[in-house]
Amino acid sequence: MNKHEHYMQRALELAQSGLGLVEPNPMVGCVIVCDDKIIGEGFHHEFGGPHAEVVAIRSVKNQELLQRSTLYVTLEPCSHHGKTPPCSDLIIEKGIPHVVIANSDPFEKVNGSGIEKLRAAGIEVEVGVLAQEGKKLNKRFFTFHQKKRPYIILKWAQSADGYIDKTRDEKNNRATKISGQQSQVLVHQWRTQEQAILVGKNTALLDNPYLTARLYSGRQPKRFVFDPHLELSSNLHVFGEEAATYILNYQKKDDLNHLYYRVIEKDNVLESLMNIFYEEQILSVLIEGGTYTLQHFIDAGLWDEARVFTSPLFIGEGIKSPQLSRTANEHYSIGEDHLTIIYNV
Repeated sequence: MNKHEHYMQRALELAQSGLGLVEPNPMVGCVIVCDDKIIGEGFHHEFGGPHAEVVAIRSVKNQELLQRSTLYVTLEPCSHHGKTPPCSDLIIEKGIPHVVIANSDPFEKVNGSGIEKLRAAGIEVEVGVLAQEGKKLNKRFFTFHQKKRPYIILKWAQSADGYIDKTRDEKNNRATKISGQQSQVLVHQWRTQEQAILVGKNTALLDNPYLTARLYSGRQPKRFVFDPHLELSSNLHVFGEEAATYILNYQKKDDLNHLYYRVIEKDNVLESLMNIFYEEQILSVLIEGGTYTLQHFIDAGLWDEARVFTSPLFIGEGIKSPQLSRTANEHYSIGEDHLTIIYNV
């Protein structure tokens, strides 16, 4: 790892601290180096707050040192007026002579203009240091702006013999608990990291889930529920006031307090859903539905990552888990459960 990569790695570590806090903005970290010493650093803490470059520049005690420093930033400095002034203007104003960037910004209002502005001001700009790591960090942001849809994560828990639930009847209508406590806590952590969570009508009706993060502290995801004919009872937990809920249906568009009714096209469900996500600026969604809903996304190739828990429990019969013919990329032990992560690449 060379000098530039060393400092960019630190900037990437800082950026990660913004996960689940900055959307629809990207996670960004910044490090300022003078005479081979870090004299300032920072990251984007929350949407609408100061950008990483601003935080890092403000943290430098001796501002005169900026005029012979190198600024490392994980994403191209903005050049437009949004919630905050352009970071490129501040870098120019402070006389920073050298800027090193991991990735150019895919957002159409930036997309190279920040780099051009810096270079036009006589600043030496290098782009592409740890670019792959930077893109992986901001996989949600890049997917949203390049594919016009959120980063889609499929999640389910299955028994050792490949079932997600037992067959239910009037005598036994409770969901079978498959994954262990540690896995459940991890799922709640994931919920704080993604902007939205989606389930089908049957999951909302049969499991009556809250779809909130209760076992882990953080932001509550926006809840999306398929209810094509508006048949679900308003008494279900998913309609509670703990978080915003979007009801995806065929006929009604309305905003009622924390409930948002959005119309999906009957003959084009997934594409119209992606359009809704894009309009609502949802950068990532966790699909926690049953096999029917999950398989729809799998069959359409409309997913980026699958996270599958397999428990040591044998059920023997019931509802088979989704079928995904891909080799797992990552393996983890979570308590007694086995977690596999599969990327759709």
